[in-house]
Amino acid sequence: MHEFDWSSIPGALPFLWEGMQTSLKITFIAMVVGIVWGTLLAMMRLSSVRWLSLFAASYVNLFRAIPLVMVLLWFFLIVPRFIEELFGLPPGTDLRLASAMAGFALFESAYYSEIIRAGIQSVPKGQLSACYALGMNYPQAMRFVILPQAFRNMVPLLLTQGVILFQDTSLVYVSALADFFGAAYKVGDRDGRLIELLLFAGVVYFVICFAISMLVKHVQKKHRPA
Repeated sequence: MHEFDWSSIPGALPFLWEGMQTSLKITFIAMVVGIVWGTLLAMMRLSSVRWLSLFAASYVNLFRAIPLVMVLLWFFLIVPRFIEELFGLPPGTDLRLASAMAGFALFESAYYSEIIRAGIQSVPKGQLSACYALGMNYPQAMRFVILPQAFRNMVPLLLTQGVILFQDTSLVYVSALADFFGAAYKVGDRDGRLIELLLFAGVVYFVICFAISMLVKHVQKKHRPA
């Protein structure tokens, strides 16, 4: 029977915190870029301009049909070379974090796009007609009237997708990055306490994700019509 020994955890906390910072950085950047780019994709997909709608639909369908780990691997192999040539950086420059952020952001934007598109479509069409009647053009109507209402409806879904994104950051092992999960694995493997460290990592993931899930439920109740 396995005898649990948790003595490796206190000394490894600084290294684990560095890994958590990497996970949080990737999550934050991917959420911000994903929501911004996803909003543009959603607007393009709803556009009456056929080539814009076709481009957005192709982008979303492409990234939703490819496993995330494959996307991260592609960016790990391709993006560093592209950035080195573009900015004249010396070969061997560590661009693993930038590659992971770019991969996550572009991948997640496809999912955020569908959430935002649904949010825009949830706003009554009469709102857009009223904007036109007031003399607004399409960009003004979207910026000042439609999108604010859509995002209010989408907050719970955006937070839920953020939780999924945070969990998915554990896949950056393909980029040889030490995120929180990767740091826990390395410490456990080094000290021969892999089970203990992975259990600890699982508890931390559970606490963070459960807390955000409770926040999502609170937001849903707050925005639920009386």
